[in-house]
Amino acid sequence: MKQPPAADRVYTHVKQGVLERRYEGGTLLTEGELAEAVGVSRTPVREALLRLEVEGLIRLYPKKGALVLPVSAQEIADVVETRQLVEAHAVRKTVPASPQLIARLEELLEQQRAQAAAGDFAAAAVTDRCFHAEIVRSGGNEILSRLYDQLRDRQLRMGVAVMHSHPDRVTKTLAEHQEILEALRAGDADAAVDLVHRHVSWFSHLARGEVR
Repeated sequence: MKQPPAADRVYTHVKQGVLERRYEGGTLLTEGELAEAVGVSRTPVREALLRLEVEGLIRLYPKKGALVLPVSAQEIADVVETRQLVEAHAVRKTVPASPQLIARLEELLEQQRAQAAAGDFAAAAVTDRCFHAEIVRSGGNEILSRLYDQLRDRQLRMGVAVMHSHPDRVTKTLAEHQEILEALRAGDADAAVDLVHRHVSWFSHLARGEVR
């Protein structure tokens, strides 16, 4: 099988490292270290780092390297605000939920339970994001779905960080997903919107140091 271009391999390596917290916020990455880790020259490393800087995951410092940017309180607040608007609208359009959506959410919830039990927080964060994305897609608005997909990397990064720093939150997240699922199953749009609002707003409490 033909390998992806060198710059793509570096891009994937660094991006996964940032999203999965192998490269945490504040880490300084050098071109030489990355070139050696991926087995490429420095030219594709520079190309990959420029792409990642545009995406807001790193900041380049000439002759020094690339600094992995920490997740800021403002970034969390902006993501939460956008999620609240998109997901509340999608939930109302989704009700009454189709049997296919209910079955898919049940499948994702079981998958997330297994991943959390195994301590695979990176995988659990991906499944968490998929759970919410399924609801948004079921709202039937393709433009909103694409907007929501643009938040994917930021959501994954925040999700993994939260699960590692607040492992007790995983159990609560699973319980809240179950409650959202039951509200959709019952066709109760108001309850589902309220549950999604409280579920997503927890990140704002985290950013302000008001975790409860």
